[in-house]
Amino acid sequence: MATRPVYPLLTAEQFLEIDFGDLKAELDNGVIRMLAGGTQRHARVQSNLIVALAPRLRGTGCAAYGPDMATRTRDMSIRYPDVSVFCGRESAEHDADTSAPDPRILFEILSDGTARTDLGIKLAEYRALPSVDTIVFVDVAIERLRVIQRTGPNGWNDTTHSLPLDLPLPALSLTIPHDEIFARD
Repeated sequence: MATRPVYPLLTAEQFLEIDFGDLKAELDNGVIRMLAGGTQRHARVQSNLIVALAPRLRGTGCAAYGPDMATRTRDMSIRYPDVSVFCGRESAEHDADTSAPDPRILFEILSDGTARTDLGIKLAEYRALPSVDTIVFVDVAIERLRVIQRTGPNGWNDTTHSLPLDLPLPALSLTIPHDEIFARD
């Protein structure tokens, strides 16, 4: 009978000290989970979101980040949302930060390989963060959005849009046109 090796669980701090080189990984309750790369369409929509957000956020104290900026969701969990918006981190003291526990807006671009985790585990972790106002799941296959917005200390409005939607982000006082999110040029 084969024995399964037992590995110690990692803390967020230990995980963030590991250099994975070109590989991508997340920390899931102390366990390293390797991540695959995305498709061209995934990468384009991710870029579109950052390009759409960046000029609209300039001068507001908020900024959009790609998947290199980690979100600390628990003591033993680190997530890399496809796009995140953090506010109040514009001072030089935060320049070397590789993670933060206080995103305002989070975007996950769904794929067949990540949808179950994104819509289950990550959604629960993101909703538990008091700073989060809006979570957006982007389905690139059908070009539709699921928008989850905080309505109060314990309340959420969760809407899956079956038609194209210009994405309202009231916490940032802006709207991103559907055509900008899914632009192909």
